[in-house]
Amino acid sequence: MRMDIGKASQQALSSALLEGLARFRAAGTGGSLAHGENLFSYCALAKERLIAIELPHPILGIVVSGAKEVWRGMNGSSLCAGSLFVLPAKTKMDILNLPDESRGFYQSLILEVPDASVLLEANVPATLADRRRAAVEPLQVELTPHLVDAVIHAASAIADGPAQSSVRRSRLTELLALLHGDPAARPMFDLSIAGRVLALIASDLSRDWRAPEVARMIGLSESTMRRRLAEEGISFAKLLRRERMLAARHLMAQRESAQAAAIAVGYASRAHFAKRFRAAFGSNPSMLRHSDLMLNG
Repeated sequence: MRMDIGKASQQALSSALLEGLARFRAAGTGGSLAHGENLFSYCALAKERLIAIELPHPILGIVVSGAKEVWRGMNGSSLCAGSLFVLPAKTKMDILNLPDESRGFYQSLILEVPDASVLLEANVPATLADRRRAAVEPLQVELTPHLVDAVIHAASAIADGPAQSSVRRSRLTELLALLHGDPAARPMFDLSIAGRVLALIASDLSRDWRAPEVARMIGLSESTMRRRLAEEGISFAKLLRRERMLAARHLMAQRESAQAAAIAVGYASRAHFAKRFRAAFGSNPSMLRHSDLMLNG
């Protein structure tokens, strides 16, 4: 009897979650649709199987229409419409997206949160035992009334406001605090060393970040940080340069000048910035700026 009551409660909360996210329901077009910073919908018009995918960041998702199956080795999880789930980063998964028979398409609303631990000002590394449990635990997060409200408010704040707004950060922090104790959400707080470094430097790309300082701020020696980054296939300098270039390109896509973008990501020399930009994207910043203006009138 208690199990039936619990199941009915989760179904009611799932319905409330879907109702609160109705504004994000797609019109049945395939592919990705951006709603805001790190928030997007993914739709499939036919049954879709994805083999051995690996995500760069953990994601929080809601199945809006249809159903989803996720397989990690021999362990599978089935997710129906209204399910809130977390997919881990750097883990091979097979995914099956199944369209809703009446609506004719599959849709999930996806939120990437690469800086979960930083937003909560907490470092929650997973132990080896945690990692082993994560391989077999369900991916579905248990819903509560507060969590449903937090998901709806966070999605709305991201879609309605600027990426760096205090409202967006407040809503995300509230959501992450509620998720923190759920075993299914553990991958969101298990950052790699590269993820921890990235989350720190991304907070202020104009700052003159140096490896010894960054290592100290994440609680490691410089040599250990460099070794761990090398094991993850990247160096501190490349990680910093890549993040700065991606941020600069994003700023110019938002109609910032190349000079303003360079300063915002920590380059005082326009020539040095242009050289790094060419190496990253194969064109000068001015060419990207010109093409963007042509496309947008």
